[in-house]
Amino acid sequence: MKPTRRSFLTAGAAAGTLGFPMIAKAQSPIIWKMTSAYPKGSPFYMDGPGSATDLARRIDAMSKGRLKIQVYGAGELIPALEGFDAVRAGTVEMNHANSYFWTGKTFAAQYFTAVPFGLNFQGINGWFYDGDGIKLWHEVYAPFGMVAFPCGNTGVQMTGWFKKEIKSVSDFKGLKMRIPGLAGKVYAALGVDVKLLPGGEIFPALERGVIDAAEFVGPFQDRRLGLHKAAKNYYTTGWHEPATVSELLINKAAWDKLPKELQAIVENAAAACNVISEGWCQKTNAEAMEDLVKNHKVMARPLPDDVIKALRTQTAKVLDEAIAKDPVTKKVHDSYMAYKAKFDAWSKYSETPYHNKIQA
Repeated sequence: MKPTRRSFLTAGAAAGTLGFPMIAKAQSPIIWKMTSAYPKGSPFYMDGPGSATDLARRIDAMSKGRLKIQVYGAGELIPALEGFDAVRAGTVEMNHANSYFWTGKTFAAQYFTAVPFGLNFQGINGWFYDGDGIKLWHEVYAPFGMVAFPCGNTGVQMTGWFKKEIKSVSDFKGLKMRIPGLAGKVYAALGVDVKLLPGGEIFPALERGVIDAAEFVGPFQDRRLGLHKAAKNYYTTGWHEPATVSELLINKAAWDKLPKELQAIVENAAAACNVISEGWCQKTNAEAMEDLVKNHKVMARPLPDDVIKALRTQTAKVLDEAIAKDPVTKKVHDSYMAYKAKFDAWSKYSETPYHNKIQA
């Protein structure tokens, strides 16, 4: 049958105006703000593989531009340590920092950054991804209307920089030290005057004698701040932060509005940055430590055994006091320590013999 003008137009409307394909209306991208506890340009945290800006780029690429993250360094949009309140209020959708900055809000937050004498990089990731770690993280933050994911890791950190040599536990009494998190509570119990300072304020405080000692991250980051110019005693062991986790903090209401596929992209981009950032730290720290010892007369040494013993004993006391006061902290603590017991038992057959014998 010969097509009429009416049948031609009807068929054309089904496929598109006058037979041209229908073009779906382009969706406007979702634009979120992400603040950081660290200044713009800070390696590891704000610049480089696995950083906040790298995370934003990965989310953009993986979502094909559907979700764009605007990244703000400390002080650009809010002060360095106000990310928790900003995300909670919905002022911004995300914050990139470390959960132990929020122990004043909930003590349990400490466990999602680092626990003294706790899990290393492999262990903490096991607890997060195959244990109850991330699930409990969300549970702890539920009353605040937030969720969180690991998005970076420094690996084992250094104990820190001291103007004077530490020979015994008594050397801690009256010492003014920049140290955040649970380790600060442990040091305080041994007589340390604990100070919580953003990264950018550490060097001038150490140089001027406002503080006598400081902990930041590791050789690369510490050298960049110039801490070796203000103190020469650099202690190792990493007792306080055996693997320090970066936190991607997200407003729960905003998170729930994201399509499931975009939620999956955020989770996977964060997991990628978690692994990639730790790999970057291994290389840069190795190079920086060699430079500090060879070229800057830094004295790198482990803390004395009796000091480590005292720190371990006091850590147990601080944790016991915390879990006795708060059932939420106890729930997180019990999960963390149960996982650690299994991980430690396996490590006696795996990692420990390797480091003690193969690398000896």
